[in-house]
Amino acid sequence: MAQNFGTDLFVVPWLTAHDAAEIDIVTRRKGKTTQVIDLDTVSDRVLIAQALILRLLTPRGTLKSLGHAQYGSRLHELIGCRKTEALRNLCRLYVLETVAQEPRVKAKAVRVIFDRSSETPSSFAFHLEVSPLDEKETITLSLEVSI
Repeated sequence: MAQNFGTDLFVVPWLTAHDAAEIDIVTRRKGKTTQVIDLDTVSDRVLIAQALILRLLTPRGTLKSLGHAQYGSRLHELIGCRKTEALRNLCRLYVLETVAQEPRVKAKAVRVIFDRSSETPSSFAFHLEVSPLDEKETITLSLEVSI
C-alpha cells in the first residue's frame, strides 16, 4: 500500500448499516474469551469503506455545531419522495457529491450501479466503486437507501 490512510475507531460492524441506529463502538476481545481488552480500530481500505458509509448515512449539516457543516450527504432529502427515474438520478448525484468530499479517495467514483433486483418500492440499492488515492485496486460498497 502506497499511502497510510490513518486509523479510526471501528463503529460499523461487518461494514453493514441500514441507518445510524446500527452504528456503535466495537470492542476487541482477548482470544476466544469474553474478556474485552480494548476498543477495536480500523485502518487502510476498511477505514475508507467505513468512512464512506458514515459520510453517506450522515445528513449533511448535522455536524455543523462541531465545525463540519458540509460533512455528510443529501440522501436524507430523498425520504418521502415518489420513486422515479428522476429521483434515481438525484440519488446518484448525491452519492457522487458525497464521494467527492472524501479526501482519501479520488474525487470521481469509478462506478455507481443500481441493483434494481435488490430494491423495494421504498428504497434504492446500489454498488459504489471508488479508487483510494495512490492505489490501483478499487473498493466496492453495496448500499440500500430508504426513500
